[in-house]
Amino acid sequence: MSLPRLLAVLAFLGFATVAHGDEPVLQTIDAANTRYSPLAQIDAGNVSRLKVAWTFSTGVLRGHEGAPIVVGSVMYVHTPFPNTVYALDLAHEGKILWRYTPRQDPSVIAVMCCDTVHRGLAYANGRLFLQQADTTLVALDPATGKVLWSVKNGDPGRGETNTATVLPVKDELIVGLSGGEYGARCPVTAYDQATGQRRWRAYAVGPDSDILFDPEKTTSLGRPVGKDSSLKTWEGDQWMTGGGCAWGWFSYDPALNLVYYGTSNPSTWNPAQRPGDNSWAEAIIARDADTGVARWVYQMTPHDQWDFDGVNEMILTEQTIGGERRKVLTHFDRNGFGYTLDRATGALLVAEKFDPTVNWASRIEQDAGKPGYGRPVLDPRFAPEEKGEEETTTGICPGALGSKNQQPAAYSPQTGLFYVPTNHMCMDYEPFRVNYVPGQPYVGATLTLHPPEGESHTGAFLAWDAAKGRILWSKPEPFSVWSGALATAGGVVFYGTLEGYLKAVDARDGRELYRFKTPSGIVGNVTTYMFGGRQYVAVLSGVGGWAGIGLAAGLADPADGSGAVGGYASLADYTATGGQLTVFERGE
Repeated sequence: MSLPRLLAVLAFLGFATVAHGDEPVLQTIDAANTRYSPLAQIDAGNVSRLKVAWTFSTGVLRGHEGAPIVVGSVMYVHTPFPNTVYALDLAHEGKILWRYTPRQDPSVIAVMCCDTVHRGLAYANGRLFLQQADTTLVALDPATGKVLWSVKNGDPGRGETNTATVLPVKDELIVGLSGGEYGARCPVTAYDQATGQRRWRAYAVGPDSDILFDPEKTTSLGRPVGKDSSLKTWEGDQWMTGGGCAWGWFSYDPALNLVYYGTSNPSTWNPAQRPGDNSWAEAIIARDADTGVARWVYQMTPHDQWDFDGVNEMILTEQTIGGERRKVLTHFDRNGFGYTLDRATGALLVAEKFDPTVNWASRIEQDAGKPGYGRPVLDPRFAPEEKGEEETTTGICPGALGSKNQQPAAYSPQTGLFYVPTNHMCMDYEPFRVNYVPGQPYVGATLTLHPPEGESHTGAFLAWDAAKGRILWSKPEPFSVWSGALATAGGVVFYGTLEGYLKAVDARDGRELYRFKTPSGIVGNVTTYMFGGRQYVAVLSGVGGWAGIGLAAGLADPADGSGAVGGYASLADYTATGGQLTVFERGE
């Protein structure tokens, strides 16, 4: 038997060492961001017999986003700030093998926008990778927790922090930063996995030399972007505090050698202070993994007036559109539109609402022969700039936290459907003038969040046909679904709720098959793994994130958390803080 085959068998049986093979282990399951598992022991016929196998307390009370990862016989669990990492022995129901507790200045907490969350670890080439809240990027020995190398990726003094996971690509590590609410102009950076040496760095806004755009070869909707494509859309030097951060998810197509990600809001939230399209904030960017040079770019929300960050995941699949089989990218944007683009060229193929209450724009212009191709058709009644500063625009849908935030969707090749955790929230928005001070909030707007008029639920879990741009089925939830979805070969889709339920539904019709109430609200992403010949399901509980910031941070003013405290006030009747990992197995 070959060595790779032997190691695979040992891993299946639960005897493998932590450093087996070279396949990356990712938060997104694969580099295409499908969040689809080929495991099928737990299926639609037996998922109702799930039972708790074991639990583990993280000892941290803030929002627990992301998921544990499993390498061989060891599970690695992360926490929110201070970003402690635990190595747990699967052969002994989570016995702690080692822990890594970084020393971070607690002052970084005050600079983190929307809770002290972190979206997890990645493993590749015999190393664990973690970017901490203070932007320190570390490589850990998976056997001991020893730091192999570390490098500072940003400066919290300028408002740069981190909440995201990282993406290993070949021998590189792709990382981003948060900070758009502090006027940070955040880069995406590639580091050498073995040494931590910087390979390339690219911003979203600024001169071509900073954003790594080739005026003739980088395209947008099939046309070269031209010289200074970003600078021309900003007034004066406002681009220097322009935001455009990448704090969400990265995906990678090895055949095209392209890394895909989305960029955040422009700074400030007050649109009157930054005339122009503010390119390339709130855009999808495809970059060459080796050089960082952009192949193509597409801006979803030019001149944003609503804080519709574009950082949500890019899911890479093949779809039949217009009778042609195409390699595509599907993106569920904060702005409420589900986009499907050709991932080689950036051509816009589909753009439709995935929440019927979306009203800030009536549609996206999809006729390439018409002016405004690719742009939203705005409804001036819901554009804050129409009323002006210190005036409130009411009833905007969705609210600033979007029809979907960072919580990742899943895709099943069995059904050809995408499974999307969503928010069902609207807002009232008042922009005001604000001055830039390094390291201080640079927001310039106040808002309140509330359900759409006449409705009470603030979330839904739905199935989406990306080729046709339509909802196949939708399950309303009392609160936003802030948990990432997981689709499996067993015909089951898992997700969690803010009240703390792990739920399993039938991938075909959304019929609920199982639910279990965990100790705290779930904002983590459900995952599954095989150990000892058995399939397990695992999820982190620990209410928090933007939706749960009131509970996580003990806030009481309804306006705090950019309106989330008031918008989710009743959540306190259903759950409380507490970080816990719950592992499930199939009962006999």
